Amino acid sequence: MSGNLLELSDIHVSYGRAEVLHGISMSMKPGSIVTVIGANGAGKSTLLNAIMGIVPSSGTIVYDGAPVPRSVEGRVAAGLCLVPEKRELFATMSVEDNIELGGFLRNASERAETREEVYARFPRLAERRKQLAGTLSGGERQMLALGRALMSRPRLLLLDEPSLGLAPKIVIDILNIVSELRKTGVSILLVEQNARAALEIADEGYLVELGEVRLSGPASEMAVNPALMESYLGTHS
Repeated sequence: MSGNLLELSDIHVSYGRAEVLHGISMSMKPGSIVTVIGANGAGKSTLLNAIMGIVPSSGTIVYDGAPVPRSVEGRVAAGLCLVPEKRELFATMSVEDNIELGGFLRNASERAETREEVYARFPRLAERRKQLAGTLSGGERQMLALGRALMSRPRLLLLDEPSLGLAPKIVIDILNIVSELRKTGVSILLVEQNARAALEIADEGYLVELGEVRLSGPASEMAVNPALMESYLGTHS
């Protein structure tokens, strides 16, 4: 046994004749934060969708020591949960109803207990529980997306660009929340274009360029890598 929660070996994904991921291999330990950084179009979101089973892939995905379930529903039931880049909230439904939908696999008492935990973690959502999701600010919508995901009590949370479109101060707040989630036992695979911020909270990092892993290692070392600093960690990262 490797002791890894997630292991990817030689993952390929194609859209039609165009191959987007070219043999990605990576792993992560339980209770860790691993970040995948890279430019737009590098294949980062495709990687998360492959792990969730949303897009077909070849290669091997091992989760908790066994082949990952075939269906998206099976992967959710096994403890994987994706918070997509666009958050995909139901804008015309209340905050509370959006949160409830995240616990569809759980019974009523489990949902009630977890819902109160979510509100304790995100007091702003508790204050706005009857408000329509479409009327929330960008930061509040990201909190709602995270809260909804936590309703399934995931073991592995896949986060796709949680800082996208948010003001710098809100980005810090959201990534601090992500870092705090690790203390609850949740492992986090974080796809993030803001490389500097992501590497500050991650244990390990992977740089993906044009569908391939170009660099990987401890996040603290990647954060001071000269080539990475020049390309990704400048003022525009």
